[in-house]
Amino acid sequence: MDGSPSAPGGVSGPGRVAGPEEGISAEELALAARNHGLPLEALRYDVTPPGLHYVLVHYDIPATDPDGWRLTVGGRVLRPLALDLDALRARSSVTRRVTLECAGNGRARLTPRPVSQPWLVEAVGTADWTGVPLAALLAEAGTAEDAVEAVFTGADHGVERGVEQDYRRSLPLRVAADPARDVLVAYAMNGEPLPPQHGSPLRLVVPGWYGMAHVKWLHDITVTATPYTGFQQSVAYRIRTAAEGDDPGAPVTLIAPRALMIPPGFPDFMSRARVVRPGPVPLAGRAWSGHGPVARVEIGESDGDGGTAWTDAVLDRDPAHPWAWSSWHATWTATPGHHRLTVRATDAEGHVQPLAAPWNRGGFANNLVQRVEVFCAPEGPEGPGGAEAAKGPEASENP
Repeated sequence: MDGSPSAPGGVSGPGRVAGPEEGISAEELALAARNHGLPLEALRYDVTPPGLHYVLVHYDIPATDPDGWRLTVGGRVLRPLALDLDALRARSSVTRRVTLECAGNGRARLTPRPVSQPWLVEAVGTADWTGVPLAALLAEAGTAEDAVEAVFTGADHGVERGVEQDYRRSLPLRVAADPARDVLVAYAMNGEPLPPQHGSPLRLVVPGWYGMAHVKWLHDITVTATPYTGFQQSVAYRIRTAAEGDDPGAPVTLIAPRALMIPPGFPDFMSRARVVRPGPVPLAGRAWSGHGPVARVEIGESDGDGGTAWTDAVLDRDPAHPWAWSSWHATWTATPGHHRLTVRATDAEGHVQPLAAPWNRGGFANNLVQRVEVFCAPEGPEGPGGAEAAKGPEASENP
């Protein structure tokens, strides 16, 4: 249900952008505490452990009972289906390694800042998802000649911008019913049943698409003869480049290319600024795109005059996992002082990460390059922590 047009009790105001001097609100802080990103050092894992994989939950994590769960497939189909988990597991299954990224990743770095979940760059993760191909389920049900979309309904329920609703999204049949797209009705993550925050007991996995398409706690698929126009499809997740007005915007779909660097060296506790020693410093990270394989990763170092010197990193693509991120590595020679490192990706379709943020009202698909501030400290007690370490452990402020 997409519910009433006005929220109960007057809650849930319209979307907006922050004022020029407006900091992160208590509401945004609460969202950031509920939802978490990938610690960037966890980019070292080919497959992200479930507890480190990014999480975005629109409403509450619903209470779900796997024993009584049913997935229904209906609407414009010839043979409606009602399947429990045993029936799904009895069907042919596949496992696909897929990188998921939240559509709002990078939102907090925009100016003016759209007020919502304040992601920086960490809203990403990669998992091995196991389930039944959606194309096989739709073929089993048989779609009518006039069918155009499949609508997916999750069990999470809430209010957003005045609309009470179940979380619901659609895909065109050309995506949903295409075996080559590898869309899954998944019941396992990294070989184990889905954790509650990742959609237990069933979720949709749509390789190459931003996370809003991967409906969690999935319980119904309805095939329709008309495009779905519910809130999450026609109001949310649209690229609107004007700060105000009724521009319907373009839909958010495929993931834009992005490269991330594992922060080198070690961090300052509060600022997370990186500290390294002089000499060769290994750099590594991941890169991905929903438009096709990553073709190039470049490392840039600011030259102090506003320019950047770029060098190519070594890219390691695994053709066995076309929907997953690729690893890259390089070596940087650090010299004492402050440095700014930048990393950017280019995909096989020619899409390149921008050096300036592409602003839009919802803060979606901001794939601005990652910039990492690094301080190269000299060896010895004069380096960061050297004098503090000499005072002994009683000087530490750690709890």
